[in-house]
Amino acid sequence: MVTSKMTNLPLPITLTVFLLLSPSLAEINVLQIQSDDRSMILFEKFGFTNRGIVSVSISSVSVTSIVSQIDSSRLGFFLLTEQSLFQIMNEFDHNSNFCILDSKFITLLFTFPNDSSKSFNVSYRIMYTNEYSLFFANCNPESIVTMDVRTELFNYDGNDKRDYLSTGLSALPSLFLFYSVLYLGFLGFWIVKCVKNKLSVYRIHVIMGGLLLMKALNLICAAEDKHFVKVTGTSHGWDVLFYTVQFIRVVLMFTVIILIGTGWSFLKPFLQEKEKKVLIIMIPLQVLANIASIVIGETGPFMKDWVTWNQVFLLVDITCCCAIIFPIAWSIRSLKEASKTDGKVARTLGKLTLFRQFYVLVIGYLYFTRIVVFALTTIATYNYQWVAYAAEELASFLFYLVMFYLFRPVASNEYFIVASEDEGDDVLREEEFEL
Repeated sequence: MVTSKMTNLPLPITLTVFLLLSPSLAEINVLQIQSDDRSMILFEKFGFTNRGIVSVSISSVSVTSIVSQIDSSRLGFFLLTEQSLFQIMNEFDHNSNFCILDSKFITLLFTFPNDSSKSFNVSYRIMYTNEYSLFFANCNPESIVTMDVRTELFNYDGNDKRDYLSTGLSALPSLFLFYSVLYLGFLGFWIVKCVKNKLSVYRIHVIMGGLLLMKALNLICAAEDKHFVKVTGTSHGWDVLFYTVQFIRVVLMFTVIILIGTGWSFLKPFLQEKEKKVLIIMIPLQVLANIASIVIGETGPFMKDWVTWNQVFLLVDITCCCAIIFPIAWSIRSLKEASKTDGKVARTLGKLTLFRQFYVLVIGYLYFTRIVVFALTTIATYNYQWVAYAAEELASFLFYLVMFYLFRPVASNEYFIVASEDEGDDVLREEEFEL
């Protein structure tokens, strides 16, 4: 984790960890660094055009050391691109005491003045389009730093207006708004479908409608949040609403998948004890995951325990993903056993086919949104970061579409045709699968 222990790692390893794990942030940030002994602190990672501006203001500066006198020129802010990382590694290989502020491969913004000034600010014009990481470096051994920092990173658009979103994320407000309209249309269609087939509507269908509503609201909040960040640098409270709705939406989505996977409502009216335990475990985990998500989104990599919170979120997310798989597997096993003894073999096998396809659908969705999207985020260039978000939203929409189609409320659904011949046995008759 990014604590003082990380300062003991070799410089190239520290830089690599920072550059790989940090997201592209965009807001105007006002931060407090309290008695921090890290040799480097990553503040932001931002994609600039050739009309970008970096503004850094610091105040209430205090630097102390227990082993030597403080050299102010050994403290400063700089910008770094990923392309410069290998050159810096070579510099470090030739000098283990190398201070990154001396590197010719960084863009040095400023070092601290040698006088007693405790507040100052610097603005820097970006001349070359690229993704830059804003770092603070302290090359004074065994020293701690306290200061207030305000960072402001933005690009000027074609109308000379400030855009506080990284160049690869500038399209996110429109992207989220587009998908929110799709989900609202989906919700309207679902309501019409339920009204037309009200005799076939189960409680699960009502909950599924609630899930569509929460997903649409989540995207609307995300669009508004990113829009205000884009034009003003702050979210104006939309981030609070976004995280609240997101929490409800995620819990509801996992709950719907578990309830469908157990066959609750349309196959059986109650949950077994082991299935209830999955729900009881999953909801507190989602509370923890939501807290981790807020910490990650609202603080950023400058916080000492930022990487730890990333690890917590990843662990909880994987645990919840595994939890929702078990009920589906239990249903498949029960249907397999029932198919051997049930007189209505065709219907049982049809249900088995349905749940197998649902199982594959859930696995595919989780694999794509957790692995493929992460890969896209990693390999996509900084000005195409929106592609990973678009791919995730498209995969989610297709997942919802197929899931809702498979378990739609209809009086009868000719979902399968089962035919089997076994040495003189009669051909199994076709039966309709009633949802």
